Amino acid sequence: MEWDWNFVWQIFPTLLQGVKITIIATLLGSVLAVFVGLAIALLRRSPNRLVSTTTGFIAEFIRGTPLLVQLYFIFYVLPDIGILLPPLVAGVIGLGLHYGTYTAEVYRAGIDNVPRGQWEAAKACNLTARQTWTRIILPQAIPPMMPALANYFIAMFKETPLLSAITVLELMNQAKSVANTYYRYIEPITLVGVFFLTISLISVVVLRWLEQRYGRIER
Repeated sequence: MEWDWNFVWQIFPTLLQGVKITIIATLLGSVLAVFVGLAIALLRRSPNRLVSTTTGFIAEFIRGTPLLVQLYFIFYVLPDIGILLPPLVAGVIGLGLHYGTYTAEVYRAGIDNVPRGQWEAAKACNLTARQTWTRIILPQAIPPMMPALANYFIAMFKETPLLSAITVLELMNQAKSVANTYYRYIEPITLVGVFFLTISLISVVVLRWLEQRYGRIER
C-alpha cells in the first residue's frame, strides 16, 4: 500500500484533535500527580504510625499494579457503586494517582536531602510546622526535584495511549478510529509515531534544560 499524502491532509485535523486531548490529559494528570505525590510524601512522614503505614501500603499497592488495570477500575468498576466519571476525567485521575505514587518518592528524596540543620534552625526560630514546610523545607527541596519530576511527566505522556481503553479520544484512539473507518493504517499510525516522537524530543530538550538549571539528582 502506497503512502497517500491526500489522505494524510484529510485526517490531519482529526489527529490534531487527538493530540490536543493527549496533551490536556498529560498536563492535568501531571498537576494531579504533583499534589498527590506531595500529599503522600507528607503523610508518610506523619508521626502517627497508623497514618504513615496506611499511606505507605496504599502507595505501594498503586505503584505495584498496572496503570491499565487502575484505569479499568476507575472507569468500569466505580459506576457499580454509583461513581460515574467522564472518560477524560477518569483518565486524568488514573494518570495522576498512578504517577503520584512515583513523584512521592521524588519528594521523599528531596526532603531527605535538606540538611538537618535547616530543621533545627526552623525549630530554634519557633516556626510552626506549616511555616517550616512552606518557608524552609519545600523551597529548598523542590528545585532539585524538577528534572526527576519532568522525567515522570514525559513517561506519563508516553502512556496516554492506554486511555483509549476507556474510550478517551486521545491521539491513538483517533488514529485507530480513522484506520478502521478507511481501512488504511500506514498513514494514521505513522503520524501517531511522528507526533509522539516530536513532542517527546521537545520534552527531552526541556528536561535537559531543567537538569542544567537545577542540577542532576539521583533517580
